[in-house]
Amino acid sequence: MAKDKITGLLMGGSLKQSGVTFYLRNGRVVARTAHSNEKRSNTRAQFDARQRMKHTVALWQEMRLCDPMFEGGKSTYGRFSSLVNRLPVVYLPNRGEKSSASLLLPEMPMSDGTLPSIKEWLGKVGENGALLTDLKAGDLKRGDTLRLYTVVQSLTGNAPRVNISMRTVKKDELTEVDGQLALTGAEFLDPMRGWALVRISDGRCSTQTLVTNCNYYELYTTEKAMQEAVKTYGGLSK
Repeated sequence: MAKDKITGLLMGGSLKQSGVTFYLRNGRVVARTAHSNEKRSNTRAQFDARQRMKHTVALWQEMRLCDPMFEGGKSTYGRFSSLVNRLPVVYLPNRGEKSSASLLLPEMPMSDGTLPSIKEWLGKVGENGALLTDLKAGDLKRGDTLRLYTVVQSLTGNAPRVNISMRTVKKDELTEVDGQLALTGAEFLDPMRGWALVRISDGRCSTQTLVTNCNYYELYTTEKAMQEAVKTYGGLSK
């Protein structure tokens, strides 16, 4: 069987130019580095593109376990990658625990489809936290499914990691708030988590991004974080 090769950094460069090629093999993303005797160019733009790709692959290793739905593009991973690459760059070192870190990013794409998006935001219902939506009970058709994707930011040693899970929401879990549907519970007050409620109908899904109050990722977007990461890669090209 021919390999499903992922082409392009989707950031104006190419995987070959960046010194790494990514393949899908048995459902896993595999990276193969290219070796050369010439010193690899590492301009700021190239460095940012490589950092984006590295983090996208780390996120995909979790996302791929949750039956992801991303329509369009040449592959599910390709579409996911093109959407994630629009988010802020996070800077991670070349070595050590944090080299393979992953970070919860606000507005991270959780699905991409042709059904209308559900407007979602966090709030409170009484003393409980809530994932509020503009979805009304009458909007759900017979056979429709709602999936709740949950992303948790945690630390493994000194390295941040995300864990992504997905479950089907039962209709009796939904609460009607001002005529619109919501999920309530203490978990929705957790500042280290994010959620996306995705509607599925006739094999199609709504386009949803992560809603969260987590800003932990900002530690890895600063000029200081960039400079520290650059040092571990031997500096930038002039």
